[in-house]
Amino acid sequence: MSELLWGIDLGGTKIEGAVLHAKTHEVLFRDRIPTEAVNGYEHILHRISRMRDMMEKEVGARCEKLGIGTPGAIDPQSGLMKNSNSTALNKQPFHKDLQALLGIELKMANDANCFALAEAIMGAVPEQVPHAEVVFGVIMGTGVGGGIVVNGNVLNGLQGIAGEWGHNFLDESGGPDYAGLDGCVETILAGPSLERWYKKLSGEERKLKDILQRHRDGVDEHASATIERLINFFGKAIAVIINTLDPHAIVLGGGVSNVDELYTDGVKAAEKHVFNPRMETPFLKPKLGDSAGVFGAALL
Repeated sequence: MSELLWGIDLGGTKIEGAVLHAKTHEVLFRDRIPTEAVNGYEHILHRISRMRDMMEKEVGARCEKLGIGTPGAIDPQSGLMKNSNSTALNKQPFHKDLQALLGIELKMANDANCFALAEAIMGAVPEQVPHAEVVFGVIMGTGVGGGIVVNGNVLNGLQGIAGEWGHNFLDESGGPDYAGLDGCVETILAGPSLERWYKKLSGEERKLKDILQRHRDGVDEHASATIERLINFFGKAIAVIINTLDPHAIVLGGGVSNVDELYTDGVKAAEKHVFNPRMETPFLKPKLGDSAGVFGAALL
């Protein structure tokens, strides 16, 4: 049925499915099942198939086209999955194998691209920045990623890595990331990276939420140094995106995006490095919560 949009978001611990009305984007179905990734690659494929079957049964229609949000990206040249933290998928012909199993047309994009697409089309952007042509979606959580949407379409790039600002070089103090890159954005702005920096300064382990509160209460100089580091380097990192893409809107997602200071002090920090007399770029909080990924998959 052409009036329905079908999407599945594949995560390391859960698989989420959603069916949307194509015109109104009304959510007609949304549910989750465990990924059970420990059981291996073939098992993951069949778990996705099970979710597709659940969706068809609940909606009472056949899925003919399906969008898939992935934890990595399909290499355009080899057709193999890469850069996935669900390591069973890496170096596998995931798109080809899943399409053969399901017997339908598939479109895939990584989770950050799906987040950006959902917020650009049915989330924060149309409400606050109507007619935005270029949207940059930021994920800052356990890792750092990004997605680019141009006129309602995901920009993938030649190598399938468009928007991967989390692996741009930022500062040597971040140390190596999981891919062996030194001092990239992720090693400084990701939640675990900030918590490690606080421990380095204080000798104590604390969660980012606690570090932030201690900074706001003015009771912990190490907490304040950690949050000031976040603000300073966020400004430098996001200014590169603004100078390169000049997006009409930036949407911040992931756990670190809950730091309200990013939308005030962080924007001021970016302004110092933006090649323009004024900072005009809108920074938006996400609207769709943790289901943005599956909505973006459906919109593919």
